[in-house]
Amino acid sequence: MPLHVRSIAVSIAVICFFGVGIIGWISGLSPFTCCKRALVGALLAYVAGAWAVKAINAILISAMITNRMKQQKEKDSGSEG
Repeated sequence: MPLHVRSIAVSIAVICFFGVGIIGWISGLSPFTCCKRALVGALLAYVAGAWAVKAINAILISAMITNRMKQQKEKDSGSEG
């Protein structure tokens, strides 16, 4: 079952947004600077997260197809004998 790309990427972006914002706040940056950096970090995290989930989905689907083909071969070779 493929993973839901958008929901996972949004969750990663939200966590990154607050993480970067809190780190900036602790570092003593101005609120505007914290906000800009948090938004950029969230955007990059969203893109990276979506890309990673798509790659994982491709691997999972490939493995499912391979497994199904293997089962079909075993089923076909078992019915011939």
